[in-house]
Amino acid sequence: MKSLVVYYSFEGDTKFIGDAIAKELEADVLELTLVKEVKSKDYMKTYLGEKQVLMKTEPLLKLYDKKPQDYDLIIIGTPVWSGTFAPALRTFFRLEEIKGKNIAFFYCFTVKAGRVSRRMKKRLRRNDFIGDIGFKDPLKGDKDIALKRVERWVAGLKEYLTDK
Repeated sequence: MKSLVVYYSFEGDTKFIGDAIAKELEADVLELTLVKEVKSKDYMKTYLGEKQVLMKTEPLLKLYDKKPQDYDLIIIGTPVWSGTFAPALRTFFRLEEIKGKNIAFFYCFTVKAGRVSRRMKKRLRRNDFIGDIGFKDPLKGDKDIALKRVERWVAGLKEYLTDK
């Protein structure tokens, strides 16, 4: 089964988890990057992120060379912004028609996961949703524990797909 891990990472947490998932799955990786990335570590970061979510903006993505249509399993990762997925994924979903795929997703959060799971399922409703998992500040916490959770989660996905 050909697998792709797609993610947008703002501060590195989602990249850390996404790369670990890709390694466990032996999957290709597509890291979404913005044409104009805001790299602020203060209150402006939170303000700009919330503004993008509330205004439903679709920031421009840099060109990428992988197409989700070429894969059987797609794992999608996002930081949680104002209870939902990052605006970069909104752009990605508009650009790519994803349907009839096995889909799982992961998310990284600081305070709470919000409604990201429900919103992601709704956005990807034309697919076979096979699981999700959340990580609270994986780079600030125990990285080894986060990696063990990744291993167990990926093993469960593989088992599900084998039994399917």
